[in-house]
Amino acid sequence: MYEGLLECAAWSNPWNFYIWGRIMPYLPVTREDMEKRGLKELDFVYVCGDAYVDHPSFGHAIICRVLEAHGYSVGIIAQPDWKDEGSIAVLGRPRLGFFVSAGNMDSMVNHYTVNKKKRSRDAYSPGGKTGRRPDRAVIVYGNLIRRRFKDVPVIIGGIEASLRRMGHYDYWSDSMRRSVLLDSGADLLSYGMGERSTIEIADALNAGIAVSDITYIRGTVYRARTPEGVPDAIKLPTFSQVQNDKRKYAESFALQYENTDPFTGKALIEEYDHNVYVIQNPPAFPLTTIEMDDVYDLPYMNDYHPSYKDMGGVPAINEIKFSITSNRGCFGGCSFCSLTFHQGRIVQARSHDSIIKEAEKMTQDPDFKGYIHDVGGPTADFRFPSCEKQLKSGVCRDRQCLFPKPCKNLKVDHSDYTALLRKLRKLKGVKKVFIRSGVRFDYLMADKDDTFFHEMLKYHVSGQLRVAPEHISDNVLRYMGKPGNEVYRAFLKKYEEYNRKTGKDQYAIPYLMSSHPGSTMKEAIELAEYIRDLGYMPKQVQDFYPTPSTLSTVMYYTGLDPRDMKKVHVERNPHRKAMQRALIQYRDPKNYDLVKEALLENGRADLIGFGRECLIPPRPIKHKKEPDRPDGKKGRQERDKRAGNGSRDIKNNRSYGKDKKYKGRKVK
Repeated sequence: MYEGLLECAAWSNPWNFYIWGRIMPYLPVTREDMEKRGLKELDFVYVCGDAYVDHPSFGHAIICRVLEAHGYSVGIIAQPDWKDEGSIAVLGRPRLGFFVSAGNMDSMVNHYTVNKKKRSRDAYSPGGKTGRRPDRAVIVYGNLIRRRFKDVPVIIGGIEASLRRMGHYDYWSDSMRRSVLLDSGADLLSYGMGERSTIEIADALNAGIAVSDITYIRGTVYRARTPEGVPDAIKLPTFSQVQNDKRKYAESFALQYENTDPFTGKALIEEYDHNVYVIQNPPAFPLTTIEMDDVYDLPYMNDYHPSYKDMGGVPAINEIKFSITSNRGCFGGCSFCSLTFHQGRIVQARSHDSIIKEAEKMTQDPDFKGYIHDVGGPTADFRFPSCEKQLKSGVCRDRQCLFPKPCKNLKVDHSDYTALLRKLRKLKGVKKVFIRSGVRFDYLMADKDDTFFHEMLKYHVSGQLRVAPEHISDNVLRYMGKPGNEVYRAFLKKYEEYNRKTGKDQYAIPYLMSSHPGSTMKEAIELAEYIRDLGYMPKQVQDFYPTPSTLSTVMYYTGLDPRDMKKVHVERNPHRKAMQRALIQYRDPKNYDLVKEALLENGRADLIGFGRECLIPPRPIKHKKEPDRPDGKKGRQERDKRAGNGSRDIKNNRSYGKDKKYKGRKVK
């Protein structure tokens, strides 16, 4: 399928840049842009909930550039006014169809916190302003197009459509919702990473095949009046059943979860009322390294569209403009993560040459200061499938690669990633290469060769390394699909040891999560005690957020673990969830009442007092304002140390007890 992609996308091809002698770097967003390209009609129009950023970290940029490389003309309508039907027609009627995406995030996650409060900022909109896209954007855009262009094919995709492709639990309405394919009025849904399915759909439409007859493409979902003729398919419980029976939904999701692999996955059929069936074809096959290179070598502008400059630009570009995607897919298998459902468990990686080429181009950017912010993907240090058999037989249905213990067939090898980073460090103009997308500490600990560990600490950490233990209770970690706490403890020990050897004063910053299914107040208190012993108070804590199509979300809604159908404790009460969160940040004065309530309720009054083992004093300590001392220390901090109440010297990143000595590991 990709034979001509490199040739079509080559920098030497003037079609991509020069039309009638004019430079045309960005895709058309107005009629004027079309006229400059000599286009009276576009083959496809891509409607997106994000602002137009022509960078391969944005799904709309990849899909549009891939279509362009295959000879299709495509324009972008970014963040149309969904209250104005005319906003969807600014580029006219496309010859072949519309592609629709909510953007890089689910629109509901983009709009609302876990407490269902409106967010104050949208990093994917000009100036970071909110309100430029609707809730449930795929549904709204799909129906907007259908009202204006009744007979033009509509294909939905992206993360929002992908994770809502079958009947699913919706946290914001606290209800089961139908497949987004039905509610959006679309003809087809492309799920997962859509390069293959997009081109196959485009070629079929271009060949004159009716969109209703495009039922054979991997990585797509379509509707039908009958389930007959679908080979080797699995019938899921009907939508009516999953809507009325939580156990049926858990069973349905387990079947879906077991069929996310392109080599072993089967077609899935979900029946709705009135003889409507939603049929999911097996997943698309992963891209080869050459195909990945082709996709990322396309002529992206690596910036937001110039029309946003006067609005303050698009904030999301700041984090990714000087970052490089080196892989996709993840065999980590965290229960709360949607990657298994969207990108799959088979890791796909770009070649060194492709990544070096992108880095060299990056160094020519006038804004480049010598720092590559990240080289990674969902997990930075995954560069290959977890074992040799995956590209022939697929991933295992009944086991994970790293959980609960690393599989005996797991290929643990950081040598390729180490070699890649060495090449990047040597590039002219590059001062530092950071790893910010995160490493799997359990995968790191499974490697007998510590070369990467040493070099990571020496060259690629900027004082802080972000890792994700998420919790310390083995019971909670089991539901999370994370390794036991002893693995994290061993990692911290080695991390400190190697830091001493390299003469670095660097900190491991753990991500922690409260209120995940399986976490009772007892486990939340255990986590607070662990944090006390570390001498660490996290600035940010993630409450468990039930996003569509994750194992953890199904646990949250059903109270059952889909893997074994056993009951799981789920905390849904907002006040008690706030207590779990407060325990992780027990030193924050705002959390005092919640922490005290949690401790007393659970018979842990022993943790209230002035001893080193205590979390909080018997009553809130009110401090008078004191001027800063001549030596620069705050008066309150100095007095807190004398009182021995376990406060922190934030500047020096230390905690003090009665003896005024630093205790705990050097962990921020």
